[in-house]
Amino acid sequence: MNTVAIRGAITVENNNSNDILCNTVELIKEIERRNNINKSQVIAIIFSSTTDLNVEYPAKAARELGYLNTALMCFNEMNVVGNLSKCIRLMMLYNTEISQDRIKHVYLKGAKILRPDLDIS
Repeated sequence: MNTVAIRGAITVENNNSNDILCNTVELIKEIERRNNINKSQVIAIIFSSTTDLNVEYPAKAARELGYLNTALMCFNEMNVVGNLSKCIRLMMLYNTEISQDRIKHVYLKGAKILRPDLDIS
C-alpha cells in the first residue's frame, strides 16, 4: 500500500455557512465517487480557502460526512493579485494500492480554470 495525494477545488457563490459547507460536501463526494474512496484509508485532508471565505471551516463538512478519525486542517490561501475568488481547495492524503498517476483530481464550478489539463469525464 502507498500514500497518494488527491487534489480538488470548488468555488462557492456566497460567503455564508450553508454555501461553504454544501460546496465542500459536493467536492468531497465527487472525489470519493471518482476515486472509489474508503474513508477509513484517508489519513488527512488539508483545506485552504481564499480570504473572502471566512464564516465557516470547510473541515466541518468533512466531519459531517463521517471523517471522524481523519486529521483535518484549514488554512487561508495566499492572497495573490488576480486570484480566483471564493475558492475552496483541498488535498486528501490516501492509503491505497492505486498509483498516483491513476488518481482523479476534481475541480468543480469556477475552479475548473485552475486545472484545464484534467480530463473531467
